[in-house]
Amino acid sequence: MKIIVTGGASGIGLAISEALLQNADEVLICYHRSAQSAQQLQQSYKNAHIFQADVADTAALDAMFTYAKEIFNGGADALINNAGISLVNCFQCVEDAAVDRLLAVNFAAAYKASARAVPHMLAQKRGNIINISSVWGVRGAATEALYSASKAALIAFTQALAAELGRSGIRVNCIAPGVIDTPMNANLSPEELEALRLATPLERIGTGEDIAKTVKFLLSEEASFITGQTITVDGGFLNG
Repeated sequence: MKIIVTGGASGIGLAISEALLQNADEVLICYHRSAQSAQQLQQSYKNAHIFQADVADTAALDAMFTYAKEIFNGGADALINNAGISLVNCFQCVEDAAVDRLLAVNFAAAYKASARAVPHMLAQKRGNIINISSVWGVRGAATEALYSASKAALIAFTQALAAELGRSGIRVNCIAPGVIDTPMNANLSPEELEALRLATPLERIGTGEDIAKTVKFLLSEEASFITGQTITVDGGFLNG
C-alpha cells in the first residue's frame, strides 16, 4: 500500500510511520521540524520517502502531493492526517494569531490534504483516509477550548466525508487518542502524568504504538466494513 503520513517523524506519527514501514508499505513521511528523525527513517527503510513541509502552507502541501504523484506513480492509496499542535491557555487569554495557527495545522491541513488525495482514490475506486483527533475532541477540556474545537472538527469532517465518499469505495475514519507518551505531553509534570495514569482505568499512559496498531487495523481488510467512525484509544479514560 502507498501511504502518506503527515507529522510522520515524531510522536504518534513516528510510531505510525515505523509500523507501516515494517509492514512493507511504501510510506511518504511529511515532517516539519523533525529532520533528524525523518532522515533516520529514510536510512533505515528502503520503502521510506520523506518530504519537509509545513502542512499549514498550502503551497508546501501542493509540492508534497506533486512529489507523491511522482514516487507513487499516480498517488497514495491512504492518507493519515496526523500533524497537529496543542494550545493550552485560559480562553480569554488566547491570541487570535495562535488560534489561526492551531486551526490551520489541526483542521485546515487535514481537509486540504484530503482534497488533494481524493482524486486519485476516486480514479482507482478505493482509498483510506484516517484523521487523528483526540479524546478532547470527543469531550472538551478546560483551558483547551480551541484545541478541543479543532479536534472535534476532525470528527465531524470524518463523518461527513465518509458519507460522501463511501459509494466510491473510499473509507474515512478517525482515531481519538487518550493520554499518550509523546513530546506534546512532555511539558506535563510527573505528578500530572501520574494523576492522568490513575484516571485511566487501564492504569497506564498510552504509547504511539497503541495508535499505530489501530491505524494498521483500519487500513486492513479486517476493517473493510468500517467507515465514518471515531475510535477512542484511551485506556478507558473517557469512561473513567
